Amino acid sequence: MHDFLMVLDLVGTFVFAISGATLGVRKQLDLFGVLVLSFAAAVSGGIARDLLIGATPPVALAQWHYLGVSCAAGLVTFYRCDDVERLRNPVQVFDAIGLALFAVTGATKALAAGLGPMGAILLGMLTGIGGGMARDILVARVPVVLQSDLYAVAALAGAAVVVAGHWLQLPGPPVLLAGALLCFGLRFMAIRYGWQLPVAQHRRD
Repeated sequence: MHDFLMVLDLVGTFVFAISGATLGVRKQLDLFGVLVLSFAAAVSGGIARDLLIGATPPVALAQWHYLGVSCAAGLVTFYRCDDVERLRNPVQVFDAIGLALFAVTGATKALAAGLGPMGAILLGMLTGIGGGMARDILVARVPVVLQSDLYAVAALAGAAVVVAGHWLQLPGPPVLLAGALLCFGLRFMAIRYGWQLPVAQHRRD
């Protein structure tokens, strides 16, 4: 189970890093700026999770794999940005994949740290949305999670599947995949069909 979690964590790191690097290229940052944005997008959620559950130092800073994977994704995106941009909405698609993977791994690690069901669901959501928030804030963009798209709700749903599977004592890997697929599916459908939560309407006196 530990190795499976590690694989999901690194895949999530890679795709989140691509989303950050792609946005950095669009903002015409230099190579260092693109790598900083890719690393911030890739590890911010995991660092927040580890600090909250008392896992110090955070695994993203203690193990070289996370820096290496995020830098590799940043370099690939920087030098092959045209290939990445051929994908439809690459920032949103890769962000959706990272959101799904980090939501389920975050909930799993929260449960392993002894958190209750609600705490694990919330920490899974935080792990999923943290990287996207850091990425958007660094380029002075309103974070996606604060806008109308189904973003945090999708992460909550994926994390809830993991918690429910843990409570029912179901096998770990299939539950993680089911939670990730639900989260990604909700986020992808929101991108494709414009699903959204109600938006605040400003009323003038």
